[in-house]
Amino acid sequence: MKHPCGICKKTEKVVNYSHRGMGLEEEINLSNQFYRDTNKAIIYKKPTPITITKVDYPSRLEAKITEAYFKVPSTTDYNGIYKGKYIDFEAKETRNTRFFPLRNIHTHQIEHLKKITEHGGIGFLIVRFSCLNQTYYLSYDALKHFLDSENRKSIPVSYFQKEGFLLKDTVYPRVDYLKIVDQFL
Repeated sequence: MKHPCGICKKTEKVVNYSHRGMGLEEEINLSNQFYRDTNKAIIYKKPTPITITKVDYPSRLEAKITEAYFKVPSTTDYNGIYKGKYIDFEAKETRNTRFFPLRNIHTHQIEHLKKITEHGGIGFLIVRFSCLNQTYYLSYDALKHFLDSENRKSIPVSYFQKEGFLLKDTVYPRVDYLKIVDQFL
């Protein structure tokens, strides 16, 4: 019998990390499509910058990239504009029920969010604790405060509950993070 979060009770499960976080990203992509369709905001998922080095061309319609590499480390997942303000954020998902491992966010992403806020933009994280079915908005300032005041390798759920904002599931948009952004405008 399998636990709802994928933890097996009697059989051993092979963990596949290839699609980790896709559920949250799909919901944010749908939310962003809703924001664009209703002309509320223009926010897109950023493409990952890659350099293609080999392409197999059996025919023009069947061209296939066979080798590529990352040009530079990507910054964050999403960016756009809302009510005249630049928005930039990273979306992460974890199955952990007690904390968010800081290894899931890279130093260059934190530095990028810092620069966004220094220039008057709104930078934040959206973190989903999938086994708890809880999704939080954490501002860059709250993230920075934690990093400056704590010497830990993870952020406890209690910090998200105290300093972040719980994003309640809605139908349209699925992840209504702009409701929280409004509090910072």
